[in-house]
Amino acid sequence: MILIFLVIFLIVLVLSSLRTAAEWERGVVFFLGRIKPIRGPGLFYIIPIFESVKKVDLRTTTVAIDTQETITRDNVSIKVNAVIWYKVIDPIKVLVTVEDFRQAVYQFTATNLRNLIGQHSLDEVLKERNKINNDLINILNSTVINWGIEVDNVEIKDIEIPVGMQRAMAMEAEALREKRARIIKASAEFEASEQLAAASKVIIDNPVALELRRMQMITEVGAEQNTTTIIMVPSDFIGLAKEANDFFSNKNKSITEVTVK
Repeated sequence: MILIFLVIFLIVLVLSSLRTAAEWERGVVFFLGRIKPIRGPGLFYIIPIFESVKKVDLRTTTVAIDTQETITRDNVSIKVNAVIWYKVIDPIKVLVTVEDFRQAVYQFTATNLRNLIGQHSLDEVLKERNKINNDLINILNSTVINWGIEVDNVEIKDIEIPVGMQRAMAMEAEALREKRARIIKASAEFEASEQLAAASKVIIDNPVALELRRMQMITEVGAEQNTTTIIMVPSDFIGLAKEANDFFSNKNKSITEVTVK
């Protein structure tokens, strides 16, 4: 009976000393409180009573940073939230250096997010979000690397602006659009005036072109049948037409006299 009891005890002891770690896990073993080499992945054993093990997940962890209220450099109160992706690169440091590394990463990210927003104006926060994300990653990695953690990415999700500031920004955007529209219109009018000036030089140097333009305008005005058009003909043209009429009349008269004779 004693032998059977010892065999059962040994079997239980051996089974209780066996541990397993998944492919994404590592086991940190403590022998009477002192760290021993990391175990895993796969099957490993520990010495019961004298050794204990804590598993650490090496996969990338996603943490949502709750909405943080902060003030920008130009004294605008805004609310921002973010998402952080990080992973454990040293299982021993995350257990020995910091008590609760998850809470530490969360609080450290939230604090630096508020501080970094306070160093930028509202326009910079809205336009240079990627730059702020990269700056925040560099700030976080400079510290959390000592905890055995590496930050892969940080993204600012939403930026909540006060309603009064939204109205002011909308008015500013409308004024800028109106300004651009006026500049474009003025540029078009300037180009048109240059073309008209060039055309006027051609018309002045060539009276025929002037009359052709006049005739074209008469055609355009008379396109509507219910329009009464008054044409002002220069006196020079009237005299010219009269001379031409007299010339052809005299010519026809001469031809008639020759024929009679």
